[in-house]
Amino acid sequence: MISDLVPHLGALVDDMCFIHSLTGKTNTHGPGENFMNTGFTLDGFPSAGAWVTYALGSDNASLPAYVAIPDPRGNPQSSVNCWGPGFLPAAFQGTDFNAANPVRNINRPKGISPSSDRATRSFLEKLNQHHLKRYPGDTELAARISSYELAARMQLSVPDVSDINSEPAHILKMYGADDAGDSVRDLKAAYAKNCILARRLVEKGVRFVQLFNGAYQTGGEGVSNWDGHKFLHEQYGKHGPVLDQPTAALIKDLKQRGLLENTLVIWCTEFGRMPTFQKGASGRDHNPSGFTAWMAGAGVKAPYTYGATDAFGHKAVENVMTVYDFYATVLHLLGLDHERLSFYHNGIERRLTDVHGHVVRDLLA
Repeated sequence: MISDLVPHLGALVDDMCFIHSLTGKTNTHGPGENFMNTGFTLDGFPSAGAWVTYALGSDNASLPAYVAIPDPRGNPQSSVNCWGPGFLPAAFQGTDFNAANPVRNINRPKGISPSSDRATRSFLEKLNQHHLKRYPGDTELAARISSYELAARMQLSVPDVSDINSEPAHILKMYGADDAGDSVRDLKAAYAKNCILARRLVEKGVRFVQLFNGAYQTGGEGVSNWDGHKFLHEQYGKHGPVLDQPTAALIKDLKQRGLLENTLVIWCTEFGRMPTFQKGASGRDHNPSGFTAWMAGAGVKAPYTYGATDAFGHKAVENVMTVYDFYATVLHLLGLDHERLSFYHNGIERRLTDVHGHVVRDLLA
């Protein structure tokens, strides 16, 4: 069952694998975002996207292997830590841009001809390779060189992939990207363009695409985030329409293009909400003791529901699932063994799943 706040997503439940018993370690936003994105509540650990691209590499030499698409309203509270490389080589950090703000400073300066640009880059490449030989094993230097070389290739690839207006009218309409008129419809249109960008990046072979809905806002609750402590009904009445049609259209679009068969879609959050109102308010507090995520696409059993909370909706009691189990299963679906995907750091073989986690085979098709 799905709330009527999101009817478009509700129409797609037969494509979804629900996990209703997910549990976290913290009820605070920043550490909660860290935990869901990195497996640790502290800053400085590699994001899931960094682990995946470290393991699998890139399918497109002209685009980053890992792209994070922040909400048009701003970044999440943990900001770049959500797509950071932690202690992995810097080359595995996510590149963040969205449809409204494509990657900056990639265009060739005015007055520089294409031939001069190519000759300059060729000369720089020789200098960089000579410099790299002087410092063997310096992964940060190698990452910087790789990033600059990728930026040069992105001069051609990014303007093409981020040109949302080149999409046909029926696709813009399906996502709601042509909507406008009030603040909610404008936000929906902006988020819809990010969803189209996500599909275009998947089409181009970007390995890991991370799409955000909602942003951290300092100084109170508004239309920027889902943190409904005081005015949940009023806020969610706005958030629902912003999220619903574009996200559902992304799933449908991936499916109709044959991309969903080879793409794992993961929908998750840092925690859920309490089943009770907060004292003196019309909202609900944070609840990491039992909340929902869902998956769709490659390798996932659907339609399917796994786990449940108690009758009150407060605590996971049936097939309780940790974030470690969640990522052990995700990595398995991507063809990776979560116990073997590790990186030696400060005397420890570190993993996305730390020293925990089991593949939940009930979720596998």
